[in-house]
Amino acid sequence: MVKQVTCISDLLETIRSVRAEDSGAIWYRGQTNENWKLLPGRLRQQNKMSETSLLSRFKQSVAMLTSSKPNNSFDWIFLMQHYGVPTRLLDWSENPLAALYFAVTKVDIESDGAFWMLRPNKLNKNANISDRDEADYIPSFDDEEVQGYSPEQLRSNTRISLFPIATIATRNNPRIQAQSGTFTIHHRDSLAIEDVGNGSHCRKYLIPHDAKKNIREELSILGVNKFLLFPEMESISVTLRESM
Repeated sequence: MVKQVTCISDLLETIRSVRAEDSGAIWYRGQTNENWKLLPGRLRQQNKMSETSLLSRFKQSVAMLTSSKPNNSFDWIFLMQHYGVPTRLLDWSENPLAALYFAVTKVDIESDGAFWMLRPNKLNKNANISDRDEADYIPSFDDEEVQGYSPEQLRSNTRISLFPIATIATRNNPRIQAQSGTFTIHHRDSLAIEDVGNGSHCRKYLIPHDAKKNIREELSILGVNKFLLFPEMESISVTLRESM
């Protein structure tokens, strides 16, 4: 039976119990519908356009709208993710309250939500990524282990299929910094994170739909609102309306 989180005190108790088992890093993700698999946007749908073509179209359209161009294809994918284009990235956070916010405030509020906890280093061991000298090693997008996940490598090595992995990226925009953002990246297969290996690297907690309102109120009391996580002009009006 899946355990439930009905308030922030439940969340704290849950995190404490998981941390007591292992001191390693934990990443968090909230989803408004508990039936959704841990799959990135691009792998949840039928794609009529290849990733290469999508990247080319995106570059063509934003060329005159950005003051500084991304340095490589991963940076372009981050930019696409930032503006809502489906990619192979899945967003996670090192901040459990940020993840909880997304579980209770986005669309589909009438459905039960899910709060996920991920041990990134354990996920990566399925892909044979580990470090003898650093138990909690997590590669960045600049590291050699991640280069096989680039669009160029996917296009040139069509016979290779890799497990999804946890990675860290430079927090080079206010949104990802505010959300303490991290990522998992998929290769070519639609294999959900929870279905990798024996699944022991992640845990799911149910958020009943009738508990979402109370959790939103608790988060608001703690100052966790849209402007905190999206420090942009549009968020100010939303936060002000909610306080009226």
